[in-house]
Amino acid sequence: MTQRFIPAAFIRGGSSKGVFFHARDLPASRAEIDPILLTVLGSPDPYGRQLDGMGGGISSLSKGVIIGPSTHPEADVDYTFAQVAVDKPVVDWKGNCGNLSSAVGPFAVDERLVRVPDGEALVRIHQVNTKKLIHARFPVRGGRAEVKGDFAIAGVAGTGARIRLDFLSPGATQCAALLPTGNPVDVLEVPGFGRLQASLVDAANPAAFVAAEALGLTGVESPDAIEARPELMALLDRIRRIAGMAMGLGATPEAVGLASPRVALVAGPLAARTLDGQMLDPAQHDVTVRMLSMERPHRAVPMTGAMGLAVACRIEGSIPHALATRGERPEEIRVAHPSGMLTVGAEVRRKGKAWHADSAVVFRTARRLMQGQVALPD
Repeated sequence: MTQRFIPAAFIRGGSSKGVFFHARDLPASRAEIDPILLTVLGSPDPYGRQLDGMGGGISSLSKGVIIGPSTHPEADVDYTFAQVAVDKPVVDWKGNCGNLSSAVGPFAVDERLVRVPDGEALVRIHQVNTKKLIHARFPVRGGRAEVKGDFAIAGVAGTGARIRLDFLSPGATQCAALLPTGNPVDVLEVPGFGRLQASLVDAANPAAFVAAEALGLTGVESPDAIEARPELMALLDRIRRIAGMAMGLGATPEAVGLASPRVALVAGPLAARTLDGQMLDPAQHDVTVRMLSMERPHRAVPMTGAMGLAVACRIEGSIPHALATRGERPEEIRVAHPSGMLTVGAEVRRKGKAWHADSAVVFRTARRLMQGQVALPD
């Protein structure tokens, strides 16, 4: 068997990992890129392990990133994200990965796509999927992004250099508005369940927020415990697809894609054991979430999901707003998830009857794990 090779880097950004490419090394057509990404990541894999590729068997480890020259006058680089399904031949181009966004600025500096002096760098990123701008700030030393630092994030062992991400105007990434229906709460008619209240919010990525209690859950169930209940997983997918129709993401349940919207189970601050065995103190966070991504319970929380939740917590009348406590700094929401806790800043305002999200701020770390070439069988 002969193989051909494409330059690439394997990079951790936040609590996700993905394969990074220069746009110049890939075809221009997404239809031509799809089979490349599926092969590189090892999808579809009916065994769910992606052993024949770079993927890790879960949505947070099955991602592709393409970086190229900016097509936006207020940005330094273009960043296109691809979510690759594990067990299906599907590449979703609609949304963004907030975690991998943290690695885009360092990649651009290290690859000499952006020239910056030592010190704190600012890289302005055009997020192509959502048509939004992200400002990444991080330390640079010797002309390269600093990796070492003392900043820790839940779900990732060790520490690293802190990366600040400012997501500008994160509302309406795929839908017509921050609140696609105009309502902070909608009532969904879910087959096999009945009427269910949900807050449908498109901030950073579309999501449907549901009170865990409404489904007979506590909100602190582990990802494995949720996934071990096939009837619950099927119900959550039905909720997600009905919500997607209400948000304008599909004319029928079947037309709603795998990646958007996500569905999130929300509760107030609760004591819960994290995946590393620590016990979360409910006095140290404001809201608890269990979120599903690509039909799987996330073992932490998608970064864009946490930003959407933080925005929703500041929209009066929404389910997250009703469940969350108010901290000393209301613009900062402390989100508890299966791997720990993270703080998200959200600037939200009401103008007339409409709500607007001005920005969302998160802090991450990133590290290049490997660079070289990925192999594709000819």
